[in-house]
Amino acid sequence: MKKLLVIFVLCLLNIILVNCSEKETKIKIEKVLLFGDSLMSGYGLPDEQHLSVVLEENLKSEGYNIEIIDGSVSGDTSLDGLNRIEETLSETDVDLIILGLGANDMLKRINPKKTKKNLEKIIQIIQNKNIKLILAGMIASPSYGFNFKKKFDKIFPDLSKKYDLPLIPFLLDGVALNPNFNQSDGMHPNEKGTLIISETVKKSIVQFN
Repeated sequence: MKKLLVIFVLCLLNIILVNCSEKETKIKIEKVLLFGDSLMSGYGLPDEQHLSVVLEENLKSEGYNIEIIDGSVSGDTSLDGLNRIEETLSETDVDLIILGLGANDMLKRINPKKTKKNLEKIIQIIQNKNIKLILAGMIASPSYGFNFKKKFDKIFPDLSKKYDLPLIPFLLDGVALNPNFNQSDGMHPNEKGTLIISETVKKSIVQFN
């Protein structure tokens, strides 16, 4: 009987130690980098309406003390992002990256294979540095043709599956093509649109905390 009791106690201690170890190794998200293009950089909006500012305020309003860093550059393609990711990460210490590139590739009708390859290299660089990553997807307009749209739209779910990444299926969900949520160019989110995008991204971030 005593022997069984000792075995039980040892098993219980082992479970407690494993749980404590898991809690210690879990990375707490304190800094998030938005790494995208004009859709994330706040193009056409005053500083206080930029996604980085709105998202940080949104998170803090719900008790999350997370700093959002704007690392997005208007006009960037996936290749531009690949060319600057190493330098950006050398200058910025972050726990999580929201990767939101591809829209300008679509606008420039860049071969989806090249876009996918560039994004894949960015993902590999980020993961090799043990930084968590969320992939923000885009959807091509039907005006680019069925064949292009089919190949482009598959980029993000395919990469998400291959690298086991959380995926925001469409960053502009609820915003795209709605004049109430876009600036006069019909492409870039206005203040209301940014609020919607902020909510979408927030839901993906809080899963880590």
